[in-house]
Amino acid sequence: MSAHGVEEIPVCSVSAGPRSPEWKERLKEEYISLIAYISQNKRSDKEWFKIESNPEGTAWKGRCWYIHEMVKYEFQLLFDIPPTYPLTPIELRLPELDGKTSKMYRYGAAKRERTEKR
Repeated sequence: MSAHGVEEIPVCSVSAGPRSPEWKERLKEEYISLIAYISQNKRSDKEWFKIESNPEGTAWKGRCWYIHEMVKYEFQLLFDIPPTYPLTPIELRLPELDGKTSKMYRYGAAKRERTEKR
């Protein structure tokens, strides 16, 4: 995405997490930014994910994909908004890739170690 493209996405101004009374306002800003980003991707034919949240906006799920040499690789995408967001980053999970490598994917080493101890 170009610098110009980033400028088109509204910046969130409310600093609030799920425990904050201002969370609904922050969530509204997040949705506005997300809609702008998705619309921009659609216009440039660069879509790579679809997501939806629970009513509280704290648990998200969807699909993400990557096309390499005309082959589409698609994965389930999950993430939760941490209680201390936006100070704590969101951790994306791709369950199909868990355990594939300890360096790249969530729980890779821990899952493998638990299996080896059995």
